[in-house]
Amino acid sequence: MTPLLERIRDLIRMEGPIPVSVFMTLCLHDPEHGYYASNPGIGRDFQTAPEISQVFGELLGLWAAHEWIGMGSPETIFLVEPGPGRGVMMDDMLRAAKVAPGFIDALRPVLIEASPVLAGVQAQKLASYNPIGVRQLSAAPDGPFILIANEFLDCLPIRQYVRDETGWAERCIGLSTTGDLTFGRSPSPDPPDAPDGADQLERAPGMAGLISELSERFARGPGRALFIDYGPPAYSPGDTLRAYRDGRQADPLSEPGRCDLTADVDFSHLARLAEAAGLRVDGPTSQGDFLLRLGFAERCARLSARAGARADPVQRAAMRLVDPLDMGSRFQAICLSPGSAGAPAGF
Repeated sequence: MTPLLERIRDLIRMEGPIPVSVFMTLCLHDPEHGYYASNPGIGRDFQTAPEISQVFGELLGLWAAHEWIGMGSPETIFLVEPGPGRGVMMDDMLRAAKVAPGFIDALRPVLIEASPVLAGVQAQKLASYNPIGVRQLSAAPDGPFILIANEFLDCLPIRQYVRDETGWAERCIGLSTTGDLTFGRSPSPDPPDAPDGADQLERAPGMAGLISELSERFARGPGRALFIDYGPPAYSPGDTLRAYRDGRQADPLSEPGRCDLTADVDFSHLARLAEAAGLRVDGPTSQGDFLLRLGFAERCARLSARAGARADPVQRAAMRLVDPLDMGSRFQAICLSPGSAGAPAGF
């Protein structure tokens, strides 16, 4: 039994079954026993693209420099990363971006991190760059910005809806007769923007707030927001809630607070929200195609040449990023910009 499990049981006993979104929020963000507060498991429970190959972050750093130039090379540019993990991607981006004259001098890294444990790791790793640490986007400094988020949207708490002959219901979590957590259903109005013919649907309520925040920032100045994550490019996911612990998939209800919870990103819904807010939307396009357009092959060849005896494992790791049978087609890239902006590189 985890410390958080009894708290969730007490909540359900007092208030009744809770939506999946509430369960995810408690499991991931409880300040005392949540996953990010006490048990973040990058490299143990899961492995992200920047941890697999430095090529990923390096190409994104060069992309950021290119977009900064396209904005007119503002004197100050905030490079914002939500959910920076151990700071590996930001470190790789900043190292690669040094080749762009003036970019590093103009750049201020901003790290949006909810985990005190990871915030400490990031601050130590990136100390020479004097990063600004905040807990949410609304607290980030105002000004021209480039936001790059890898595997951030998949952690937004989701609401799940199911439909049968009686209509739509929301999937919720209650208690079995033996006191164990169990899935159930609660009658619900039709979910917003439900695709025709769908009988399962996931929605991340926080996505609308994210678009609203980006829209307000774009209205005050230039910017780009690049998201790379996993999910289908052109349709809404059904039931994709998953839990990971020690590199293996686990029962999402089994150990609240000790497992990473995640769900596929609904890129089609994100694009519709952004377009409705008047933003420019480029993508989604597969991660493999995006990285290849940014010069993946050339960058990978140079890295392998420098690796010497380690060239083969270095090459194999990097190829996972673009392999259609691995991360290349499973992950998508999408870029949001002010409505008046031109096309970003890679799309």
